[in-house]
Amino acid sequence: MVADLYSSRISKEAKMIRRQDDVIHKNSELFQGPLSAEDLKTYERNGYLLFKDLFSKEDIQVLKEELRHVMELNKNNNSEDVIREPGSNEVRSIFEIHKNSEFFERLSKNKKLVSIAQQLLGSQVYITQSRINFKPGFKGKEFYWHSDFETWHVEDGMPNMRAVSCSIVLTDNHEFNGPLMLIPGSHKWYVSCSGETPENNYKQSLQKQELGVPDENSLKTLVDQAGGRIDRATGPAGSVLFFDSNIMHASSGNISPFSRSNVFFVFNSIENQLTNPFSDANPRPEFLANRKNIQPIKPLDESIISVPSLVESK
Repeated sequence: MVADLYSSRISKEAKMIRRQDDVIHKNSELFQGPLSAEDLKTYERNGYLLFKDLFSKEDIQVLKEELRHVMELNKNNNSEDVIREPGSNEVRSIFEIHKNSEFFERLSKNKKLVSIAQQLLGSQVYITQSRINFKPGFKGKEFYWHSDFETWHVEDGMPNMRAVSCSIVLTDNHEFNGPLMLIPGSHKWYVSCSGETPENNYKQSLQKQELGVPDENSLKTLVDQAGGRIDRATGPAGSVLFFDSNIMHASSGNISPFSRSNVFFVFNSIENQLTNPFSDANPRPEFLANRKNIQPIKPLDESIISVPSLVESK
């Protein structure tokens, strides 16, 4: 029986719980990576790292071309793992991209990305979720404040905060086209949310999340503790953001003409595999929370340019 250190959605009242897990794991020194001691201190303090030059201009061009391929392949795809914007037919997210495309499968194993995840988590890693997010110009909807870990814990059974999200920017992220917003330091607190989890909650929450969101008092406290800061992950295409599974983040709607897109890999420690959900609900589908055939990633030391461009239809 795995202990539930982070109970949520069991009360009408929200509360804040101090984080029980390390941010930088104790055996991280066993996994040598590119992050400096200062990088690690920054991640531990803020809960995220943003790199604006991890990939070359040639790599970025290939990434943009693959994005166009995926958009074209899925514009008429009505399968469950393609999520559309509420109120329109615009694609919002395409899940399991690391399984449905050879290009993105190999990208998810890229040594530049995997070595950072291993260094932060202090272990070998695997992908527990992947997706491409689109926020179209004029129509892209907001996504309210939330901790990913709260959902992954309650609905997927992730035991501990030993996962890191990697977001690769595929289009320029500006202040005005709905970039990701983060509350620095918020990963050190867990907001136990009010309410109960209905069956198949994911069908609604992937379009508009209403459960597992923090109350306004907790949000204000987190922002106050951050000195009033709310950071924006802005940068050119090719920028890469690594952020802790428990950091509080959100994005506003995009009413600009400029779309915003990113590919998103969740690296989970091989020692933190999913168990039964910490709620009475059934586990969410495989495309949201990988459980089958889990193996640690063997990093690939290769340029993106050398990766075959073979985006496969589903």
